[in-house]
Amino acid sequence: MSVVTKDHLTLGPLLYHWPAAARRDFYARIADEAPIDCVYLGEVVCSKRLAWYEKDLPEIAARLRRAGKQVVMSTPALITERREARAIAAYATSVAAEDLIEINDLGALALLAGRTFVSGPLINVFNEATRDVLVHRGAIRVALPIELSKAAIATLAAGNPSGQTEIFVFGRQPLAISQRCYHARAHDLHKDDCQFVCERDQDGLAAAELDGRPVLAINGTQTLSHGYFVLLDELDALRNAGVSHFRLSPHTLDMVAVAELYRAVLDRAIDPKEALARLRERIAPVPLINGYLHGRPGMAWQPPQP
Repeated sequence: MSVVTKDHLTLGPLLYHWPAAARRDFYARIADEAPIDCVYLGEVVCSKRLAWYEKDLPEIAARLRRAGKQVVMSTPALITERREARAIAAYATSVAAEDLIEINDLGALALLAGRTFVSGPLINVFNEATRDVLVHRGAIRVALPIELSKAAIATLAAGNPSGQTEIFVFGRQPLAISQRCYHARAHDLHKDDCQFVCERDQDGLAAAELDGRPVLAINGTQTLSHGYFVLLDELDALRNAGVSHFRLSPHTLDMVAVAELYRAVLDRAIDPKEALARLRERIAPVPLINGYLHGRPGMAWQPPQP
């Protein structure tokens, strides 16, 4: 069993298609300034994007390691082509020995050549039996799906034989993935000739109801929440329930400042309600949401209790 002795703040994989230079600058700042313990790299949403920045990944990973951060290479949420399967199999031998691989599609299990891995939040771990099968197959950390309630998280974390349980605590919630590219269709393009229009919306393309109220965000083949999922007031209870890793999702916000707020709350250096007020200023006018954790619809917001 892996023993975790501190609360780990992690930065999930970049879900959006950013220009290569912006991506390099972003991770340089994360390496040099952010109080992040673990950084996920790699392409989760659309493997076509990887060609734009893959050559930069070794240097990005090396810089993060020099800064004392653990590196995890994330794999696609939906394996649809042989080249994607071959790429994952190549990770098993090419990824540095000190790094981990995150799987987001169960099809990747057969491609890891016996390497230990992180079970990503897009794997449907909704009960103890599924969790234990993954740990038996080599998962040293289980990142839970975003739809779980606080009680369900506590149950899965308390008995996790790997000793490492990760939850999503900040960012637009990844809700679904598809073989169709909604971003391309929105611009009257086909997926095979998408012209990478998703790069125009670096935090996702808003999708609204008929009355004009935005409820979702589109990111290539991925659907996310419009609101930002935010857990701050709940961090202490989740830590006491056995959660060891707390994941932030990258956005065009000042992610160093976001990470500093979360680190301060985890270290009990700032009141969660004060941190929430500061974070709300940075996110406005996009709403905050946390409904799933409280057993409510995902787009709901449960204010901190007195």
